[in-house]
Amino acid sequence: MDLFSHSWTALRTAVAELPDKDFEQPSGCTGWLVRDLVCHLVIDAQDVLITLVTPADTEPTVNAVTYWNVEDRPPTGEDPLDALTVRLAAAYEEPRLLKFHLDDVGSAAGRAAELADPGARVGTRDVVLTVGDYLSAYVLEWTLHHLDLIAYLPDAAEPPVQGLAHSRATLEEIAGAAFPASFTDKDALLVGTGRRAPTEAEKTGLGELAAKLPFVLG
Repeated sequence: MDLFSHSWTALRTAVAELPDKDFEQPSGCTGWLVRDLVCHLVIDAQDVLITLVTPADTEPTVNAVTYWNVEDRPPTGEDPLDALTVRLAAAYEEPRLLKFHLDDVGSAAGRAAELADPGARVGTRDVVLTVGDYLSAYVLEWTLHHLDLIAYLPDAAEPPVQGLAHSRATLEEIAGAAFPASFTDKDALLVGTGRRAPTEAEKTGLGELAAKLPFVLG
């Protein structure tokens, strides 16, 4: 629960500190500018709020690891929902409006998470899981999108080290294998999810795991 709040606060703070010009820079998400990614974070915050008030009375069907689906191919930015996000982001016109909406809805999502019972069961995406597992899964979401946010912004703040370590551990469980110790947590996440290609030296270190990459999470 604390790690969710820490990661989410760090991501929202990073957005709040961006100068307006950075909203027109590319993000680490294919086909999206930074402004598009921030709009997606607003939608993510809404999803958290909706899920936390959607109780389930059946047994959990997934946990923080199996919540994630591994897709067949990386996103191209041409998916209808991705395209809708771009149009929504453009409608804000001014970065300050996007910042305000993210702070408003994002703060509410953060408060809801702090108040939630980690053992309660909730439903989302046709699955059931505990609140604790749901929030744990979202640490990976926040961390990856924090990396996406700063992909072309070298002066922006990095994700919290605790979130990076947690997210790497989650990705390794999804992959069923550990990344080499020579990989930093950040590099394991970027290479493991296809956000950047491995170097030749990294491919050698990955061994058989290299053939399974990338793990495109959805």
